[in-house]
Amino acid sequence: MRRYDDPIEVRKGRIAGDSAGHIEEGPEQFLWRGRLWKVRSVIAHWVETGPWWTSPSARAVIGAEEPSSTGPVAADLLQEREIWRVEAARGALAGGVFDLAFDWSDGNWQLIGCQD
Repeated sequence: MRRYDDPIEVRKGRIAGDSAGHIEEGPEQFLWRGRLWKVRSVIAHWVETGPWWTSPSARAVIGAEEPSSTGPVAADLLQEREIWRVEAARGALAGGVFDLAFDWSDGNWQLIGCQD
């Protein structure tokens, strides 16, 4: 899978959820490099935390760094992003598998990986 760090625009919609038939909201379409991609299916969906072990707060807890006097100590420990691995295509053209990331801290979407 090729890695990217490209901003994208995402239109969310109702998608099929788990095997119990629950419905959830997820990416339905995304605009990447001026091209519109339609999500055919969601392959996987997960949440990952940032590298908290390298944060100033974590280093302060283990005594490797002085605690910061600005802002809450644990704020950088709570960074999360939601990852959606989707199969998408442009019209009738062959598509690919894309990793789309939603960053909760700034509300932005990024395309972080592509396999076509």
